[in-house]
Amino acid sequence: MSVNPSWQLLAALILMVAMSVIASRIGHFKMGRGMAWAAVRAAIQLFVVSAIIVAAIAHLWSSALFVGAMFAIAVWTTTGRVGTRNAWAWSALAMASGVIPLLIIVFATGTAPLNGYSLVPIGSIFVGNMMTGHTLNGRRVFPALRDNIATYEAVLSIGLPRSNAIGMVLEPITGEAIVPALDSTRTVGLVTLPGAFIGVLLGGGSALQAGAAQLLVLVGIVAGQAVTVMVMNAFIRRALLLPRDLRARLRP
Repeated sequence: MSVNPSWQLLAALILMVAMSVIASRIGHFKMGRGMAWAAVRAAIQLFVVSAIIVAAIAHLWSSALFVGAMFAIAVWTTTGRVGTRNAWAWSALAMASGVIPLLIIVFATGTAPLNGYSLVPIGSIFVGNMMTGHTLNGRRVFPALRDNIATYEAVLSIGLPRSNAIGMVLEPITGEAIVPALDSTRTVGLVTLPGAFIGVLLGGGSALQAGAAQLLVLVGIVAGQAVTVMVMNAFIRRALLLPRDLRARLRP
C-alpha cells in the first residue's frame, strides 16, 4: 500500500479540510480558518522537509543537526502555546531531559543502529511527544495556578516557602499531561494502530517487527513525558518556569 501525489489525494485532502471547517462552524469553534491554513502549511512543510530529509539522513552529523532543528522548533512552538517564551531555556531543559535519555537508551542498547535512518524518525517522534507533554502540562498547570492564588497565599501565610505553596496547588493535577500517552499505550492494537506500526508494515516489515517498533515508541513516549513533566513541575515549583504574569503574582 502506498499513497502517491495525485488528484485523488488532492480531492481527499480538500474534502477533509472542508469537513473540519464545517464542523468548526457548526460547533462554534472559531477555528475554521486556522484549520484550513494548518492543512496548507502542513502540505508545504512536508514537501520541503521531505527533500531536506533525503539529504540529511545520508550522514549521522546532518541527521543530528536536523533533529536539533526540530527540537528548537518544538521548544518555540510549545513555549508560545503556554506563554513561557520568557523562560524558554527552562522549557528546553525539561524537554531535553525526556528526549536525551531515551535516545541514549535506544542506541546504547543496540535496539536501533546509530545512523541517520534511525535517528531522524525516532528522534522526531520523541521530540514531538515531549513537546506535546510540555504543552498539555502547561495548559493545565498555569490556569490552575491563576485560579488558585488564594490557596497559594494561604500556604505562604503559615510560613511555608514558595515552592511548597506552588506544590500545594499542583498536587491534585500532577501527571495529568501523561494520561493521553498512557491511554494510547494501554489500548494499542485494541483501539488504534499507531503510526510506527503502520509505517513499518508499509515499509515491508513483518507484523512482529511493526509491533516491536511500536512498543519501543509507546513505552519511550510514556517514560519521556513522565520525566519531562516531572522536571517541568520542579522548575515551576521553583518559579523558574512561569509565564510573565504568574512570575509577577507568585511572589514569596
